[in-house]
Amino acid sequence: MTDKQKFSFEPRILIADDQPDVLKALRLLLKPEGFQIETASSVAEIIDSVKTRDFDVILMDLNYVRGETSGQQGLDVLYRIHNIDDMLPVVVMTAWSSVELAVEAMRRGARDFIPKPWKNERLLTILRTQVELGRALRKGKQLEQENVLLKDENSQLLIAESRIMQPVLEAIARVGPSDANVLITGENGSGKGVVAYALHAASGRKDKTMVTVNTASIPETVFESELFGHVAGAFTDAKSDRLGRFKLANGGTLFLDEIAAVPARLQSKLLRVLESGEFEPIGTSKTCRVNVRVLSATNADLLAEVAKGDFRKDLFYRLNTVEIHVPPLRERKEDIPLLATHFLSGYVTKYRKSIFGFEAAAMQMLRDYNWPGNVRELDHTIERAVLMTQDELIQPRELGLTTSSEDKPRFESITLEEMERWAIRKAMNRFDGDISKAAVALGLSRGALYRRLEKYQIQ
Repeated sequence: MTDKQKFSFEPRILIADDQPDVLKALRLLLKPEGFQIETASSVAEIIDSVKTRDFDVILMDLNYVRGETSGQQGLDVLYRIHNIDDMLPVVVMTAWSSVELAVEAMRRGARDFIPKPWKNERLLTILRTQVELGRALRKGKQLEQENVLLKDENSQLLIAESRIMQPVLEAIARVGPSDANVLITGENGSGKGVVAYALHAASGRKDKTMVTVNTASIPETVFESELFGHVAGAFTDAKSDRLGRFKLANGGTLFLDEIAAVPARLQSKLLRVLESGEFEPIGTSKTCRVNVRVLSATNADLLAEVAKGDFRKDLFYRLNTVEIHVPPLRERKEDIPLLATHFLSGYVTKYRKSIFGFEAAAMQMLRDYNWPGNVRELDHTIERAVLMTQDELIQPRELGLTTSSEDKPRFESITLEEMERWAIRKAMNRFDGDISKAAVALGLSRGALYRRLEKYQIQ
């Protein structure tokens, strides 16, 4: 595999154009980049190819009759391709004078367009992005069919295609069907709650209630009542009986998020219910029994809390029958295209917007960003972009992502290749994309910088 070739297997591309010199030029450009190439020079050949063979992407002109400039043939072909395979990415080629036609093509299902004459770097970036997005969409559909995308009754998805997330999926498959207590660890926004829903959905309790409690958001004065309930008259404002969260979750699952925030004085009562299933609501000596599976989550170092005396050691081990660690998004960047596409689909429907995907540079920006807020930040970023964009494709400016101290590489763990990518991006941003100035600043020739831009897919 060459530095330029970033695919796990060679993508198959169909190039459609009625001009032999265009087909030849594109073949010469794309073959060294690792593409398997097939060509078509008429509408009939395009449709026959799509019906009989699988492709990762189509690059097609919109006119197939000499002298014709309306693009109507191409628009009709787009409609027919969409009916055959609605997940197949199509990139259209058009002259600069036909930008309005290209926009109409995207309304008809094209994912992007490239003007003629094209710039090699931009064409390669667009094709690579569309191959990647197309594979992500197909993989998502496949995983959903295989129940690897785990869905609970609240339609939360655990999207995990990256290698680093496979142990999480394997742990869910092994531990989910049991009644074992599970401690889920990871940074804020990394998806601990979604893992909890996946565990519940994989269990024999999936048809029962799953009750979620964010312990950090409950005032200490009402914490005991929230978890264990109270009877009328137990305290000043207790005007009626109240069922606690353990009682509400009886027969099902109780998810205690931010478990480190449980007040020290109540940890012994929580330990008791975990050990015996018994507790007394506030204001009564009557013992209640429940059958609840407890899942908990934290971004804190509980062992450090135990060492300081702020968290009971016996409670920690009772919660931690099995521990599942959720990696941060910066360590699972292979999942970003699939996650971004999933969030985009949901918000496009929610806000009734006509957005068909991401501009190539926008997707690259999503991949390059460090995501200190993890999946939650990505979710909010896509929602904001959907609300702000007025185009058919989300542009980089609408993502609202800026290079900050949080987005700088971690020098103690960064590889030489990651450092080179970061330095090149900084230089390109500093000189507004001026290749000559960036090359001088980096101490490279223009040709060497071009090769590295292609290698790292930097536009």
